[in-house]
Amino acid sequence: MHFRNVELFCEVAAQRSFSKAAEAQNLSQSYVSQVVHHLEDELGLQLIDRSKRPLELTPPGTLYFDGCKKVLDDFRRIEESVRGMANQVVGPVRIAAIYSVGLLQMDAYLKRFQDEFPKVEIHIDYLHPSSVDERIRNDQADLGVVSFAREGGEIGMIPWQDQEMGLVVASSHPLAQCESIPVNEICHADFVALHADLKIRKEIDRWLKKAKVPVNIVYEFDNVENVKRAVEVNHGVSLLPIPTVARETEMGTLAVVRLEEVEWKRPLGIIFKRQRSLSMAASKFVELLQRPIVPCISAERNETTQPTGQPEPA
Repeated sequence: MHFRNVELFCEVAAQRSFSKAAEAQNLSQSYVSQVVHHLEDELGLQLIDRSKRPLELTPPGTLYFDGCKKVLDDFRRIEESVRGMANQVVGPVRIAAIYSVGLLQMDAYLKRFQDEFPKVEIHIDYLHPSSVDERIRNDQADLGVVSFAREGGEIGMIPWQDQEMGLVVASSHPLAQCESIPVNEICHADFVALHADLKIRKEIDRWLKKAKVPVNIVYEFDNVENVKRAVEVNHGVSLLPIPTVARETEMGTLAVVRLEEVEWKRPLGIIFKRQRSLSMAASKFVELLQRPIVPCISAERNETTQPTGQPEPA
């Protein structure tokens, strides 16, 4: 039985999809399907129930998946130990991050990491918070970056940074020229909000209520990019982590006004699965995140002025 075939089966089981597994491994769906069929023929058992959507493991498939995951983890730890003797940092690192982590900031970290560790294959997906948590629990990602992270049960957490919240307004808004204002000046302002089921929205609602500052919510979106676009065309103001609007403030499409009398910050944390040891490459990426890196905004601005025909990730 080929070790690579076991890896592919585990990818299908984790993704609960042949197509997603094939995409993650840069292979054709038909090839991945053939590999799993071959494993089932060798074992004389059906491992995956293909009649369900998403796919489900059969009882033998669940037992086989759990055992194979342990074998793969043990093998990777052995590889890491051997490579560590030669001070090599190689292998894949899979990261799942919330949309609002700050694409410009994260891109700067990714570029620095690839410069320092060129032999590491690093892959990042920007997802809804619940999907980030799901990927960590299902061993589909090594590290997750989320806001208001809490550790508990099988999830561990490393604090990363506290991002200051600011009032974000269009460059044409009357408040755009203000450096700071009392928080009560935004009472009853038209407000562009993040969706009510997001942790950051719940915290913003709690902050505003505690400060006795009611606002008039005119739009709700499930990602920061759409919030920024609505504010840019003056549909309202918003409260966002300041790093998430670095590019727009540099380009002059948005302005940030600091709020007096309050200290509102969004904590970001790095989550991981406790019982799954971090690889050396993943540990090095965590170490890198602890170092301050200033993104090159002007270079990013030049890149974004070129039309690509593809929407920017939310």
